[in-house]
Amino acid sequence: MRNAALTLGLIAGLIGILVGLVGYGYAELTRINSDIADTFGLLDNPDLIRFASFFAPLLAIAGGAMAKARALWGGVLLIVSAGLFYGAFGFNIGTMFPIGFAALGGLLALAAGKPDEPKAHF
Repeated sequence: MRNAALTLGLIAGLIGILVGLVGYGYAELTRINSDIADTFGLLDNPDLIRFASFFAPLLAIAGGAMAKARALWGGVLLIVSAGLFYGAFGFNIGTMFPIGFAALGGLLALAAGKPDEPKAHF
């Protein structure tokens, strides 16, 4: 389960980088050029978009990388990453895989325990 959490976290982070680049780019483009904002629409909370564009993929990759050694911390980071993706971008065609992979990886990491330890995390 730890290897699956690692893989899912890395995939979620890599796809999330693409989502973050588009989100951050659009937030900056509408800030600089008001004609584009008038044509395509203004973001409700561009600061949240900018924050989540950087930190959500970062947390997914870090959570996936931590899942083998520190499954509890890695799982929490993956779930926070999925929450950031959902809170900033919503659930749509571009975010369904980063949200799904990060959430599933987080659940798998939280459920994982080393076979030689009687307790999973504590």
